[in-house]
Amino acid sequence: MKTLRIIAVAIVGLFFQPAYSQKFIPLPHGMTFGSKPSNVEQMPASRLEAFMGKRTRTQAVIVGKVLRVTKSKGGWFDIDAGKGKIISAHFANASINLPLNLRGREVIADGTAQKQFIADDMQHFAGDTVHGKKQHQVNANPKQKLIFEVKGLMVNK
Repeated sequence: MKTLRIIAVAIVGLFFQPAYSQKFIPLPHGMTFGSKPSNVEQMPASRLEAFMGKRTRTQAVIVGKVLRVTKSKGGWFDIDAGKGKIISAHFANASINLPLNLRGREVIADGTAQKQFIADDMQHFAGDTVHGKKQHQVNANPKQKLIFEVKGLMVNK
């Protein structure tokens, strides 16, 4: 009877240990997820919105602090953008799994930044000309978060 219990505990330990250890792996400086981000023209996450200006999408390499990992599978997390703003980030490659202890760490992320916009009459894909005049304007919503699609992420500090 004791051997049956020992075998059962060993089997349960084999199934639950990999899931537990993946979430709490140590994160040394330089650990990468996805492809390695570029070291050229890095900017603080707080300057991203000003860098974008009126553009709705742009390529960028940002350095920022991870506020929280919202969803480990698929690599969904939030980055502090300063002044109470948040950049909602996720990986382009959905097979990336982020550890939960990434929270509070400084990271370098390479990817595409995008502003959400509101189209007139909620017609996002409608034709943009009526009698030769532009019908739809891209209106950036200042209360919405920036979205950042990450190609590569590296733990900096």
